[in-house]
Amino acid sequence: MVIEKSIKFLDNSQASLTIKVDAESVEDAYRKKLQDYQKTIQLDGFRKGKAPLNLIERKVGDIVREESTFNTLEKHLMEVIDTLSDKEKPLSYSTPELQDEEKLLPFKKGEDITFTVKYDVYPDLDVKNYKNREIEVTGYEIKDEDIQKEIDKLLDQNAIVKTKENGTVEKGDIVTLDYVELDNDGKEVEATKRNGFTFTVGSGYNYYELDDDIIGMKKDEEKNVTKTYPENDDVLAGQTKTIKVKVTEIKVKELPALDDEFAQDVKEEYKTVEDLKNGCKEKLEKDAENIFMEDKMTALLTLLESETEFSLPESMVRIELENSWRRFVQQSGLEESVLEKFMNMQDQSKASIFETWKPSAEQNVRNQLVLEDIKKKEDFPVSEEEVDKILKERFSSVTDEKDLEYYKNMIKDDMQFSKVVPFLLENNTFTVKEKKSYKDFMERT
Repeated sequence: MVIEKSIKFLDNSQASLTIKVDAESVEDAYRKKLQDYQKTIQLDGFRKGKAPLNLIERKVGDIVREESTFNTLEKHLMEVIDTLSDKEKPLSYSTPELQDEEKLLPFKKGEDITFTVKYDVYPDLDVKNYKNREIEVTGYEIKDEDIQKEIDKLLDQNAIVKTKENGTVEKGDIVTLDYVELDNDGKEVEATKRNGFTFTVGSGYNYYELDDDIIGMKKDEEKNVTKTYPENDDVLAGQTKTIKVKVTEIKVKELPALDDEFAQDVKEEYKTVEDLKNGCKEKLEKDAENIFMEDKMTALLTLLESETEFSLPESMVRIELENSWRRFVQQSGLEESVLEKFMNMQDQSKASIFETWKPSAEQNVRNQLVLEDIKKKEDFPVSEEEVDKILKERFSSVTDEKDLEYYKNMIKDDMQFSKVVPFLLENNTFTVKEKKSYKDFMERT
């Protein structure tokens, strides 16, 4: 049984929990574990399960004591954690780490055991003055050229693609390449070989950013491209690479005419080119307005965070990084092991990527914590009927009452959290200090 327990809050949203377990509990667990071994172990001269307990103890007693004692400590740790308040409990993704394990070993017979674990806890923060603030933000304006660019995109999307029988690669062409990286001796690096890679020249959608390097090449032409990548490149920062490139196919787009017929093809409700232009303007306004809303929240959160002292639990940042990594792997279209191998060849690794991403991950966690605190303070009402409806739709196969209660609370929490941003936008004043062109406004995001 647990004789004593104490908890101490540390810096960086951590806590240490010290527990003292009585010797009798430890010895009882040891005896039971030894008896379990007796049933299964076979020693020379004895049938399976018939060896004397004292002989087994001499043979494997130290190993059994260590195993059973650690299991006992873990069992009592979990029991104690269940009794802690939410403020004292470890975060769900923070595993308590045993401190000074070497000082506990070897476990001695008949002695109480005192041990300490350390883990992350939910940070202590108190966001104040999050209503009735006046915030300056940058606005936007949509010009005729922005609308024309949107129309150009639609024309491009509806273009007819034809094989370019003669001529050379130009910007806007759809090109198919075979390429492979060469090492310092001019030999092909097999793992980097890619055949039949197709992309639009000028889009930048190719790993080695070869758009400008292949302009002017003809079909079936081959050449080596050596280039040094800028220090701010996402993947190949500062590296010099030589890539052997072969153009295997060139296709060109023929754009349709911009007329009423084209407008009707884009959307049924459009009847004229003017309708198309108005529709494009509405789309741009909606896109910019979404970014504008994000800017307003960023400005407000930056202000609130500057006025609120709190530290970030490392485990929360780690989970944020892992989630970003999963999205990165998914977007790459490669198996995780293949992606990591490819990155290693470029002197990159998951760890180095995490280091690059860490500031952004920390900012996301800060934002999350501030919004969570406001959610708790406001305790937004939610419809029980709506909660029950979502519960039935998503978890109809769940029958355990405890699990259902957990999911119900999770749904309620998500619904409350979704109300925080609209609440903050409605209860604060945002003043446009200047307006940028749509292009500059969107590009800086």
